[in-house]
Amino acid sequence: MNAAPALVGYTAAVGFVAPRLLLRSSWPHRAPALAAAVWHALAVSFSIAASLTAAHLAMPTEHLHAGLVGLLHTCGLDVGAGTPDPNTADRLAVGVPAIIGIALVTSFTCHVVTARRARTQHRAAVDLVGRHSARLCATVLPYDIPAAYCLPGRRPRIVVSDAAVRRLTPEQLDAVLEHEQAHIAGRHHLVLAAVEAFHSVFRWLPLARHARRQTALLLEMIADDRALRRHSHEVLATAMYEMAAARTPKGALAAGGPNALIRLRRVLGPRNAPHPALWGSVAAVATAVPLLPLLVACPPGLG
Repeated sequence: MNAAPALVGYTAAVGFVAPRLLLRSSWPHRAPALAAAVWHALAVSFSIAASLTAAHLAMPTEHLHAGLVGLLHTCGLDVGAGTPDPNTADRLAVGVPAIIGIALVTSFTCHVVTARRARTQHRAAVDLVGRHSARLCATVLPYDIPAAYCLPGRRPRIVVSDAAVRRLTPEQLDAVLEHEQAHIAGRHHLVLAAVEAFHSVFRWLPLARHARRQTALLLEMIADDRALRRHSHEVLATAMYEMAAARTPKGALAAGGPNALIRLRRVLGPRNAPHPALWGSVAAVATAVPLLPLLVACPPGLG
Protein backbone atom coordinates (compact mmCIF):
# COMPACT_ATOMS: atom_id res chain seq x y z
CA MET A 1 0.00 0.00 0.00
CA ASN A 2 1.32 3.45 -0.94
CA ALA A 3 0.93 5.90 1.94
CA ALA A 4 1.89 8.97 -0.11
CA PRO A 5 -1.71 10.25 -0.65
CA ALA A 6 -2.50 9.95 3.06
CA LEU A 7 0.75 11.70 3.97
CA VAL A 8 0.08 14.52 1.52
CA GLY A 9 -3.37 15.04 3.04
CA TYR A 10 -2.02 14.93 6.59
CA THR A 11 0.80 17.35 5.79
CA ALA A 12 -1.63 19.80 4.18
CA ALA A 13 -4.00 19.55 7.15
CA VAL A 14 -1.25 20.29 9.67
CA GLY A 15 0.31 23.06 7.62
CA PHE A 16 -2.84 24.88 6.50
CA VAL A 17 -5.92 23.79 8.48
CA ALA A 18 -4.59 23.22 12.01
CA PRO A 19 -3.29 26.81 12.43
CA ARG A 20 -6.72 28.25 11.61
CA LEU A 21 -8.42 25.99 14.12
CA LEU A 22 -5.92 26.88 16.82
CA LEU A 23 -6.20 30.61 16.15
CA ARG A 24 -9.99 30.44 16.46
CA SER A 25 -9.82 28.62 19.80
CA SER A 26 -10.32 30.58 23.01
CA TRP A 27 -8.23 28.41 25.34
CA PRO A 28 -4.62 29.20 24.21
CA HIS A 29 -4.44 32.54 26.05
CA ARG A 30 -5.74 30.83 29.19
CA ALA A 31 -3.04 28.16 29.01
CA PRO A 32 -0.12 29.77 27.16
CA ALA A 33 2.47 27.14 28.05
CA LEU A 34 0.24 24.37 26.72
CA ALA A 35 -0.57 26.40 23.60
CA ALA A 36 3.13 27.00 22.90
CA ALA A 37 3.72 23.25 23.22
CA VAL A 38 0.93 22.60 20.71
CA TRP A 39 2.42 25.02 18.17
CA HIS A 40 5.80 23.30 18.51
CA ALA A 41 4.23 19.86 18.27
CA LEU A 42 2.52 20.87 15.04
CA ALA A 43 5.81 22.18 13.65
CA VAL A 44 7.60 18.92 14.51
CA SER A 45 4.73 16.88 13.09
CA PHE A 46 4.75 18.86 9.84
CA SER A 47 8.52 18.47 9.46
CA ILE A 48 8.31 14.70 9.93
CA ALA A 49 5.28 14.42 7.65
CA ALA A 50 6.94 16.49 4.92
CA SER A 51 10.05 14.30 5.09
CA LEU A 52 8.04 11.07 4.93
CA THR A 53 5.91 12.45 2.10
CA ALA A 54 9.03 13.22 0.08
CA ALA A 55 10.37 9.73 0.75
CA HIS A 56 7.14 8.02 -0.33
CA LEU A 57 6.72 10.16 -3.41
CA ALA A 58 10.25 9.33 -4.48
CA MET A 59 9.77 5.64 -3.71
CA PRO A 60 6.05 5.09 -4.39
CA THR A 61 6.11 1.31 -4.52
CA GLU A 62 8.08 0.81 -1.33
CA HIS A 63 6.73 0.65 2.17
CA LEU A 64 8.34 2.68 4.91
CA HIS A 65 10.11 -0.35 6.36
CA ALA A 66 11.94 -0.92 3.08
CA GLY A 67 12.71 2.77 2.94
CA LEU A 68 14.34 2.60 6.35
CA VAL A 69 16.50 -0.28 5.17
CA GLY A 70 17.48 1.79 2.15
CA LEU A 71 18.25 4.71 4.44
CA LEU A 72 20.62 2.61 6.55
CA HIS A 73 22.27 1.18 3.43
CA THR A 74 22.71 4.62 1.86
CA CYS A 75 24.31 5.85 5.09
CA GLY A 76 26.86 3.04 4.78
CA LEU A 77 25.48 0.73 7.47
CA ASP A 78 25.38 -3.02 6.80
CA VAL A 79 21.94 -4.28 7.84
CA GLY A 80 22.44 -7.86 6.70
CA ALA A 81 22.13 -9.97 3.63
CA GLY A 82 19.51 -9.17 1.07
CA THR A 83 19.90 -5.42 1.38
CA PRO A 84 18.90 -3.93 -1.98
CA ASP A 85 21.37 -1.84 -3.88
CA PRO A 86 20.32 1.79 -3.62
CA ASN A 87 19.07 3.21 -6.91
CA THR A 88 18.22 6.74 -7.90
CA ALA A 89 14.80 6.61 -6.25
CA ASP A 90 16.33 5.32 -3.03
CA ARG A 91 18.86 8.12 -2.96
CA LEU A 92 16.20 10.71 -3.65
CA ALA A 93 13.96 9.24 -0.97
CA VAL A 94 16.78 9.62 1.53
CA GLY A 95 18.21 12.87 0.21
CA VAL A 96 15.09 15.05 0.33
CA PRO A 97 14.20 14.25 3.98
CA ALA A 98 17.87 14.65 4.88
CA ILE A 99 17.90 18.09 3.26
CA ILE A 100 14.83 19.11 5.28
CA GLY A 101 16.41 17.93 8.53
CA ILE A 102 19.76 19.55 7.80
CA ALA A 103 18.06 22.80 6.81
CA LEU A 104 16.13 22.91 10.08
CA VAL A 105 19.17 22.13 12.25
CA THR A 106 21.35 24.59 10.34
CA SER A 107 18.74 27.33 10.56
CA PHE A 108 18.30 26.78 14.30
CA THR A 109 22.06 26.91 14.83
CA CYS A 110 22.38 30.10 12.79
CA HIS A 111 19.59 31.81 14.74
CA VAL A 112 21.13 30.81 18.07
CA VAL A 113 24.61 31.97 17.05
CA THR A 114 23.39 35.23 15.51
CA ALA A 115 21.27 36.10 18.56
CA ARG A 116 24.13 35.20 20.91
CA ARG A 117 26.51 37.44 18.99
CA ALA A 118 24.02 40.32 19.12
CA ARG A 119 23.51 39.83 22.86
CA THR A 120 27.26 39.70 23.49
CA GLN A 121 27.81 42.98 21.67
CA HIS A 122 24.88 44.61 23.42
CA ARG A 123 26.03 43.30 26.80
CA ALA A 124 29.43 44.90 26.26
CA ALA A 125 27.79 48.22 25.39
CA VAL A 126 25.51 48.02 28.43
CA ASP A 127 28.51 47.39 30.69
CA LEU A 128 30.15 50.55 29.37
CA VAL A 129 27.25 52.97 29.84
CA GLY A 130 25.17 51.30 32.53
CA ARG A 131 25.64 50.68 36.22
CA HIS A 132 24.98 47.47 38.11
CA SER A 133 22.36 47.63 40.85
CA ALA A 134 22.86 44.99 43.54
CA ARG A 135 19.40 45.76 44.95
CA LEU A 136 17.65 45.10 41.63
CA CYS A 137 20.11 42.43 40.43
CA ALA A 138 20.03 44.31 37.12
CA THR A 139 21.94 46.82 35.07
CA VAL A 140 20.45 50.32 35.05
CA LEU A 141 20.82 52.08 31.72
CA PRO A 142 20.47 55.84 31.16
CA TYR A 143 17.39 56.06 28.94
CA ASP A 144 14.52 58.52 29.07
CA ILE A 145 11.78 55.94 28.28
CA PRO A 146 10.68 53.30 30.81
CA ALA A 147 12.04 49.99 29.53
CA ALA A 148 13.14 46.62 30.79
CA TYR A 149 14.50 43.59 28.98
CA CYS A 150 16.72 40.61 29.52
CA LEU A 151 19.73 39.25 27.66
CA PRO A 152 19.40 35.48 28.13
CA GLY A 153 22.07 32.87 27.59
CA ARG A 154 25.04 31.58 29.56
CA ARG A 155 25.65 35.04 31.08
CA PRO A 156 22.11 36.36 31.51
CA ARG A 157 21.53 40.01 32.24
CA ILE A 158 18.46 42.05 33.09
CA VAL A 159 18.54 45.66 31.94
CA VAL A 160 16.22 48.43 33.11
CA SER A 161 16.23 52.08 32.16
CA ASP A 162 16.66 54.73 34.82
CA ALA A 163 13.31 56.16 33.65
CA ALA A 164 11.66 52.88 34.66
CA VAL A 165 13.35 53.02 38.07
CA ARG A 166 12.08 56.58 38.57
CA ARG A 167 8.50 56.16 37.29
CA LEU A 168 7.58 52.67 38.46
CA THR A 169 6.73 51.91 42.04
CA PRO A 170 8.93 49.35 43.82
CA GLU A 171 6.19 46.73 43.46
CA GLN A 172 5.73 47.47 39.76
CA LEU A 173 9.48 47.26 39.21
CA ASP A 174 9.61 43.93 41.06
CA ALA A 175 6.84 42.58 38.82
CA VAL A 176 8.79 43.61 35.73
CA LEU A 177 11.98 41.99 37.03
CA GLU A 178 10.04 38.81 37.82
CA HIS A 179 8.74 38.82 34.24
CA GLU A 180 12.29 39.01 32.88
CA GLN A 181 13.53 36.30 35.23
CA ALA A 182 10.83 34.02 33.81
CA HIS A 183 12.27 34.48 30.32
CA ILE A 184 15.76 33.58 31.55
CA ALA A 185 14.69 30.61 33.65
CA GLY A 186 12.49 29.22 30.88
CA ARG A 187 15.22 29.58 28.21
CA HIS A 188 12.67 31.28 26.03
CA HIS A 189 15.35 32.44 23.60
CA LEU A 190 15.86 28.82 22.51
CA VAL A 191 12.12 28.33 22.03
CA LEU A 192 12.04 31.42 19.83
CA ALA A 193 15.08 30.21 17.89
CA ALA A 194 13.25 26.95 17.14
CA VAL A 195 10.19 28.65 15.65
CA GLU A 196 12.39 31.12 13.80
CA ALA A 197 14.26 28.19 12.24
CA PHE A 198 11.02 26.51 11.23
CA HIS A 199 9.80 29.76 9.69
CA SER A 200 13.05 30.24 7.78
CA VAL A 201 12.75 26.81 6.15
CA PHE A 202 8.98 26.91 5.53
CA ARG A 203 8.49 30.64 5.11
CA TRP A 204 5.50 30.21 2.77
CA LEU A 205 3.61 27.99 5.21
CA PRO A 206 0.73 29.42 7.32
CA LEU A 207 1.77 27.16 10.21
CA ALA A 208 5.28 28.63 10.19
CA ARG A 209 4.06 32.24 10.11
CA HIS A 210 1.48 31.80 12.85
CA ALA A 211 3.70 29.60 15.04
CA ARG A 212 6.40 32.26 14.98
CA ARG A 213 4.02 35.09 15.84
CA GLN A 214 1.94 33.22 18.41
CA THR A 215 4.90 31.66 20.21
CA ALA A 216 6.43 35.09 20.82
CA LEU A 217 3.13 36.28 22.30
CA LEU A 218 2.58 33.12 24.36
CA LEU A 219 6.07 33.31 25.88
CA GLU A 220 5.31 36.83 27.07
CA MET A 221 2.07 35.55 28.61
CA ILE A 222 3.98 32.77 30.35
CA ALA A 223 6.32 35.36 31.84
CA ASP A 224 3.32 37.50 32.81
CA ASP A 225 1.79 34.55 34.66
CA ARG A 226 4.97 34.06 36.67
CA ALA A 227 4.93 37.72 37.68
CA LEU A 228 1.27 37.40 38.66
CA ARG A 229 2.11 34.69 41.19
CA ARG A 230 3.57 37.35 43.47
CA HIS A 231 1.99 40.58 42.26
CA SER A 232 -1.51 41.84 41.59
CA HIS A 233 -2.97 42.19 38.10
CA GLU A 234 -3.21 45.97 38.50
CA VAL A 235 0.47 46.29 39.41
CA LEU A 236 1.67 44.30 36.41
CA ALA A 237 -0.79 45.97 34.01
CA THR A 238 0.31 49.45 35.08
CA ALA A 239 3.96 48.55 34.61
CA MET A 240 3.23 47.08 31.17
CA TYR A 241 1.36 50.23 30.18
CA GLU A 242 4.27 52.43 31.22
CA MET A 243 6.69 50.40 29.11
CA ALA A 244 4.48 49.70 26.08
CA ALA A 245 6.41 52.15 23.88
CA ALA A 246 9.86 50.77 24.68
CA ARG A 247 11.91 49.16 21.93
CA THR A 248 13.66 45.83 22.38
CA PRO A 249 17.24 45.20 21.21
CA LYS A 250 17.89 42.27 18.89
CA GLY A 251 18.22 39.00 20.79
CA ALA A 252 16.56 40.38 23.94
CA LEU A 253 13.18 39.65 25.55
CA ALA A 254 11.20 42.55 26.97
CA ALA A 255 8.21 43.14 29.23
CA GLY A 256 6.81 45.76 26.86
CA GLY A 257 6.57 45.59 23.10
CA PRO A 258 4.01 45.39 20.30
CA ASN A 259 1.88 42.73 22.02
CA ALA A 260 1.41 44.78 25.17
CA LEU A 261 -2.22 45.66 24.42
CA ILE A 262 -3.26 42.02 23.97
CA ARG A 263 -1.47 41.08 27.16
CA LEU A 264 -3.00 44.01 29.05
CA ARG A 265 -6.48 42.85 28.13
CA ARG A 266 -5.61 39.35 29.25
CA VAL A 267 -4.10 40.47 32.57
CA LEU A 268 -7.05 42.72 33.40
CA GLY A 269 -9.76 40.42 32.00
CA PRO A 270 -11.43 37.32 33.49
CA ARG A 271 -8.98 34.63 34.54
CA ASN A 272 -10.67 31.31 33.90
CA ALA A 273 -8.28 28.38 33.69
CA PRO A 274 -9.09 25.67 31.13
CA HIS A 275 -11.16 22.76 32.40
CA PRO A 276 -8.91 19.88 33.52
CA ALA A 277 -10.52 17.62 30.91
CA LEU A 278 -9.71 20.10 28.15
CA TRP A 279 -6.20 20.59 29.50
CA GLY A 280 -5.57 16.85 29.61
CA SER A 281 -7.02 16.27 26.15
CA VAL A 282 -4.92 19.00 24.56
CA ALA A 283 -1.79 17.80 26.37
CA ALA A 284 -2.39 14.28 25.07
CA VAL A 285 -2.86 15.59 21.53
CA ALA A 286 0.32 17.67 21.76
CA THR A 287 2.22 14.55 22.84
CA ALA A 288 0.76 12.34 20.12
CA VAL A 289 0.82 14.74 17.16
CA PRO A 290 4.56 14.33 16.37
CA LEU A 291 4.02 10.55 16.13
CA LEU A 292 0.99 10.67 13.84
CA PRO A 293 2.97 10.97 10.57
CA LEU A 294 4.71 7.68 11.43
CA LEU A 295 1.34 5.98 11.92
CA VAL A 296 0.05 7.41 8.65
CA ALA A 297 3.17 6.31 6.79
CA CYS A 298 3.34 2.91 8.45
CA PRO A 299 -0.11 1.91 9.68
CA PRO A 300 -0.27 -1.17 11.95
CA GLY A 301 -0.63 -4.45 10.16
CA LEU A 302 1.15 -3.36 6.97
CA GLY A 303 4.45 -4.92 6.12
